[in-house]
Amino acid sequence: MNISAYRSIAEDWERRATIRTRPRRLLENDDKLIYPLCRQPLVLSATFLEHCPQWRDFVLLQSFYKFINDVVIFETEIVDRTARNIAKNRFALPFPLVCRYDAMTVVVDEDYHALVALDFLQQTVKMTGISPLDLPGQIELSRALPAAQAQAPAHLRDAVELIAVAIAENTVTHDVAAFSRDDSVKASIRGLMADHLFDEGRHGQFWTRLVRLYWQAASPADRDSIAPVLPIFLAHYLTNELQKSFDLQLIDQLDVSADVRHALRADMAALEFPITRHHPLIGNIMGFLQHSGLLQTPSVALALADYLPVAGRAA
Repeated sequence: MNISAYRSIAEDWERRATIRTRPRRLLENDDKLIYPLCRQPLVLSATFLEHCPQWRDFVLLQSFYKFINDVVIFETEIVDRTARNIAKNRFALPFPLVCRYDAMTVVVDEDYHALVALDFLQQTVKMTGISPLDLPGQIELSRALPAAQAQAPAHLRDAVELIAVAIAENTVTHDVAAFSRDDSVKASIRGLMADHLFDEGRHGQFWTRLVRLYWQAASPADRDSIAPVLPIFLAHYLTNELQKSFDLQLIDQLDVSADVRHALRADMAALEFPITRHHPLIGNIMGFLQHSGLLQTPSVALALADYLPVAGRAA
């Protein structure tokens, strides 16, 4: 494994990591939203706006709780595990010490993000007096990762995990950036997202460099074996089934008539987010695969042809 081109994130982490540089943020008791309207289509549906707009803040509050829960699962159960295994040299792919040190900074950051998320959860429950509903025990990545690994040869399952986590880390950066720019949301929550984004930008660079390092060292046979696994991962990762299930659970909590409840459920059931090249996250994912070197491999470009712009498809 040639690490001559690898650039460590350690110095940047020492100077700029939010665990070192940010004070605790406190939730404001003001009229700003706790969660962006654009991220919760239920409150924007015609049925909701006509028949139960008074439930908007409750729906946004519970959506914020789910977001916090998703962050904790993502950071502590998935990214932390992968980064920690790399740092402690327990990964099937042995990385040099400089990479392992960088991985441990990711562990520290991700656990800190989870701590801050739980702090905001506590603050919000205390301020509103409203507890979260039963929250999902998984996120999309929780299902997508094992589904993809199951299709890979045993000796490549850690490699698939590395690539999948790298895709997710680069995707969450895009997602958090949009959240942090929404001026309708409370300043402390936008600040929380901005802090998160500050670290995730560095993490995105780390995972991209690590995947590039692995991919350059991987054999042609291993690259070709991983290629058909990638669309399987994306099909599971980009689904909205867990979110749809949560929204239906939310609807059941609203004090509305049976007819309105039925109409709301129909509105949510009708929402579709086709997993095609037009999906809002695909461009970001393809950008990561380009920068990490995977898309330069013909078998990968062929496997992902349906997600690429027409001009970028493999011949």
